[in-house]
Amino acid sequence: MLRLRPLLCQSWRRGFKTFPCAAVEVKNEPILGFEEGSPERAELLKALEDLKGKTEEIPCVVGDEHVWTKDIRYQLCPFNHSHKVAKFCYADKELLNKAILASVAARREWDMRPVQDRAQIFFKAADVISGPKRAEILAKTMIGQGKTVVQAEIDAAPELIDFFRFNAKHAIELEGTQPLDTPGVTNTALYRGLEGFVAAVSPFNFTAIGGNLAGTPAIMGNVVLWKPSDTAMSASYAVYKVLRDCGLPPNIIQFVPADGPVFGDTVTASKDLAGINFTGSVPTFKRLWKQVAQNLDIYKNFPRVGGECGGKNFHFVHSSADIESVVMGTIRSAFEYGGQKCSACSRLYVPDSKWPQIKEQLLAIHRQIKVGDPVEDFSTFFSAVIDDKSFARIKKYLDHAKSSPNLTVIAGGNCDDKKGYFVEPTIIESKDPQDPIMCEEIFGPVLSVYVYPEKNYKEVLHLIDNTSPYALTGAVFSQDQTVIDEAAKTLRNAAGNYYVNDKSTGSVVAQQPFGGARASGTNDKPGGPHYVLRWTSPQMVKQTHVPLTEWKYPYMG
Repeated sequence: MLRLRPLLCQSWRRGFKTFPCAAVEVKNEPILGFEEGSPERAELLKALEDLKGKTEEIPCVVGDEHVWTKDIRYQLCPFNHSHKVAKFCYADKELLNKAILASVAARREWDMRPVQDRAQIFFKAADVISGPKRAEILAKTMIGQGKTVVQAEIDAAPELIDFFRFNAKHAIELEGTQPLDTPGVTNTALYRGLEGFVAAVSPFNFTAIGGNLAGTPAIMGNVVLWKPSDTAMSASYAVYKVLRDCGLPPNIIQFVPADGPVFGDTVTASKDLAGINFTGSVPTFKRLWKQVAQNLDIYKNFPRVGGECGGKNFHFVHSSADIESVVMGTIRSAFEYGGQKCSACSRLYVPDSKWPQIKEQLLAIHRQIKVGDPVEDFSTFFSAVIDDKSFARIKKYLDHAKSSPNLTVIAGGNCDDKKGYFVEPTIIESKDPQDPIMCEEIFGPVLSVYVYPEKNYKEVLHLIDNTSPYALTGAVFSQDQTVIDEAAKTLRNAAGNYYVNDKSTGSVVAQQPFGGARASGTNDKPGGPHYVLRWTSPQMVKQTHVPLTEWKYPYMG
């Protein structure tokens, strides 16, 4: 999937020595189909069978030391919460501080390693995940995070592989980005890791995000404390072990599950904090940012704070839209993985002239959606939501929808947590475009619809822009280029990833680098060429080869 080729650019220099500049050609990892009789399906079924009913033991890992604390926790299977997928422990403050000291001690040697050497570890890890470890990581993502075959595949294989390969490629190519030389002067850019450690906090919903949050800073010469999500522990640990097996030295990425506030309090209190790489909720991100601000006087540097915090993503439908495309795209965007994607469509704006037709088709497909066990039944479209907290939060919105005079549940609306945390795919029609269900992130399989007078589409575009504090993803469906152009202007700041006649989910590394602004985060665009710059501290070196022999300037006569 990759090969080296010369770059048409000047040589790059490290330590004032000249090296040939090289780039890496990388293609997106193909998505496998898992059809009946395919070898990948047979391998996955075997991996799933091997995990059935088992509880994996996952320690904290600091350096090469596997540590168990007294604070024992369990990762439960979302669709069968009687199954303890993993037993793990929380790192306490003492262990976290030990991990910080060990990381900082290892930083200089790691940072001084040539970028090609660091990148090669991640290229190798990508190849291993693409091949021998693919089935295991997919199986652990399915069982531990409740993903279907296709959702696990696009996440824990191609997206994760692409993050490792493309970010390693971008790191190598960045070294080839050098300033101009002049006669008698050589100018060199050195791309150093940040001075200190990076804290990586990853979410449950994408195995790939955890690998990226911890991995990309490491590619750039940083040392990392990785706090994985409690509800993605098994798959995260599998990714971590692949990196170590592929040559990542001890102390470069410390694997430290922890209670959120304890982790946040500890890392932000360290003078060596150099950055936070975060994906999660807005309140947690704000808390971390405030702690960094309060502790600014103790740090050696200003920490880099990067975060992605979710969205309240929209599909806007114009009267000229292709109805089938609207319906199919909205069903997938709203309900794949139970709506537990930062990019999932959760608010749909439809003109009154098209609503009867769109409603009929939505309900027809809704009746066909199967919710259940994604391991035993591959025809399942989505499974349970991740845990009891998520279930309770979504249930409150469903209860609100059933009691509000402004809201009508037209499909679904029920939930059951006896065996797993199951929530029906739910479609709600709202008379009030400012109802909380249209404004607040739910992070579940709930689609809210506002039907507007067809002639008022321009006002609705402004409504979309001002309804939610988020600005992550959004889509416009129209066959009228004038409307497409109008929408692009009005919604210019409403989404970091913006789609025309396509659903709001499904960004691909290197094709649509992902991220949003406003309450959705710092929009650093992981998966794009500029993301690696976030985790480096460049040094510019000027070396003069002609001695200066005069202090006076010519104008002085």
